[in-house]
Amino acid sequence: MSEKTTKAKVVLGDKPIYDAKELGIPRVLLLGLQHMFAMFGATILVPMLTGLDVSTTLLFAGVGTLLFHFISKGKVPAFLGSSFAFLGGYAAVAPMLADAAGNQTIANKEMLPYACVGVACAGLLYLLLALLIKVFGTGKVMRFFPPIVTGPIIIAIGLTLSKSAIDNCAADWLIAVVAIALVIVCNIWGKGMVKIVPIIIGVIGSYVLAAVMGRVDFTAVAAADWIGLPIHWNETAFSVMAGGDASLLITSIITIMPIALATMVEHIGDISAISSTVGINYFKDPGLHRTLLGDGLATILASLFGAPANTTYGENTGVLSLTKVYDPLVIRIAAVFAVLFSFSPKFAAIIGCMPTATCGGVSLVLYGMISAVGVRNIVETKVDFSKSRNVIIAALILVLSIGINYSAAGSVGFHIGEMTISFSGLAVGALVGIILNAVLPGKDYVFDEEVPSDTGVDFAVKGQKR
Repeated sequence: MSEKTTKAKVVLGDKPIYDAKELGIPRVLLLGLQHMFAMFGATILVPMLTGLDVSTTLLFAGVGTLLFHFISKGKVPAFLGSSFAFLGGYAAVAPMLADAAGNQTIANKEMLPYACVGVACAGLLYLLLALLIKVFGTGKVMRFFPPIVTGPIIIAIGLTLSKSAIDNCAADWLIAVVAIALVIVCNIWGKGMVKIVPIIIGVIGSYVLAAVMGRVDFTAVAAADWIGLPIHWNETAFSVMAGGDASLLITSIITIMPIALATMVEHIGDISAISSTVGINYFKDPGLHRTLLGDGLATILASLFGAPANTTYGENTGVLSLTKVYDPLVIRIAAVFAVLFSFSPKFAAIIGCMPTATCGGVSLVLYGMISAVGVRNIVETKVDFSKSRNVIIAALILVLSIGINYSAAGSVGFHIGEMTISFSGLAVGALVGIILNAVLPGKDYVFDEEVPSDTGVDFAVKGQKR
């Protein structure tokens, strides 16, 4: 750990303290618990929206964070939680099924492992990019992923998910509106921790209201054990990798892998934000190739065992800014807490009983923010739309991604022998955008490794990175 990291300043009352360890074990544990709760609301929302297991998600958020810290030499104070960028991929490969009331709340358990295989393969792209950066340098590689490509892709991700949010809200608009209102109020007018965790406040507030109104069935909670294993073999990617449907596997991989093009730039934006907050250039030490490698391996490991893809979390960057405690040890303590919580099925059952409308209300804000962040990415990086090449690239990414998604088929497919391989709208849009950016003249984007900008891709509900 560098001297600047170990000397991170925190002020308690009038007393300056320069090493987090000097706070004492109780306070350090409390700081770790705070980081765990900062990531908690958004992290558990992904399994709620996809049907993945909450306990497995928490386990691999913790394990993935520890793996990331090991690979990045324990220098970067980053927490890895569930990535929202892949929601479109899960929705395309394993869409939620309707229950008896018509609500899209039942997970497509048969297809989820196929989606997990696709996410694991997307993680391999992190490893490839890390290798390319190690060999050729950051600037030469990043010119293929400028904001004119990643911005419209992010916009399309949010817009293609919008229908599912409205469908879930329609289950109970009162509960949904309460969730939306709480997220907005906490985000705009909240102070301290309230501003950092608007998602979890929105979820808890609307959940409690639904319970008081008798709209929640807690039967599953009463039946759940207090202690249990968080990994279920039939929900892992391994369950379909050997004897699964080959065409479904290939389709899932092709559909989901291109999403990594956006999340890798998201990662770069997150590391920029952490560097800006802490005052250390992590692009240089431990190096962007190491942080990408850690994020990619964490994503591969999580998805193979049935958890969502991992990504560095902006909520925790916000906590760093709030407390001024930059010691990565505190983040590792938060990861250990996440692992411990994952071994309680009763806790997972409480999450599973959450009303559909609660998920819908929170996700409505979240999906809209995903698209808004894509717009912000384009604006802050000053993409020049007076250039015809940029207009063409953005137009084709948006129209192909959204148009194909809402077409009758929902994808573009072709046959190879007996196999049918389908490309989602997002996959087609991303590939077309990358190819056009590479071949059309007039490229003007330069990635600055010496002075990282914090205007990278962001999936946070607030104006912080994730």
